[in-house]
Amino acid sequence: MNRILIIDDDRDLCALLAEYLVSEGFAVDMAHDGNDGLEKALKGDHDLLVLDVMLPGKNGFEVLRSLRSDSRLPVIMLSARGEDVDRIVGLEIGADDYLPKPFNTRELVARIKAVLRRFETSKDTLHENLLQVGEVSLDLGSHDLFVGERKIELTSVEYKLLESLVQSAGKVIRREELVRHVLERPYSPFDRSIDVHISNLRKKLGQHSDGTERIKTIRGEGYLYSLPQRKEE
Repeated sequence: MNRILIIDDDRDLCALLAEYLVSEGFAVDMAHDGNDGLEKALKGDHDLLVLDVMLPGKNGFEVLRSLRSDSRLPVIMLSARGEDVDRIVGLEIGADDYLPKPFNTRELVARIKAVLRRFETSKDTLHENLLQVGEVSLDLGSHDLFVGERKIELTSVEYKLLESLVQSAGKVIRREELVRHVLERPYSPFDRSIDVHISNLRKKLGQHSDGTERIKTIRGEGYLYSLPQRKEE
């Protein structure tokens, strides 16, 4: 049974979500301010965190920043304001997904299940099955990423996105395909989440040693993981 932590100061909403999640087979814990919520999240007792942006004490962004320094716990952020800037900031800090309020409870459950599926494929597995392009190495079992000798921490979404791109290195993958495969939801031209995750990957990976972009935007088509250029002998 997966255990979900909800951090939201709206106690009525928490109670409603808890009731629905329990009926879907989840165990649920709650916190109503940022400090208490962060303390519970860092204990390692939960499989996923549903985190509101507007909280007393530490706000949701502060909680997420503190959490990401010590934990890869999957996080779905909520925001009553529903502003694009909140969504982008949340994803840049390390949220796995984002849902504006008000939302359909079924959609939240679908998002939770999708994020857990992505995360649990890497949990407690240790294999030496490597996917390597140039100096980038992905361990398909442990989900570790190395660029040369440097290990880089990725969220579950970032890992699955990079895996998809590297597996098709040198070929364009359409945004619609990445949304359906990585985020596991229908494509919407107004949802820029995949673009934010791409931006995060670019920052974390850096450029090829020759100064060219690893992940290229192909306007009107999608994204391409570029193959490193061979050195002329």
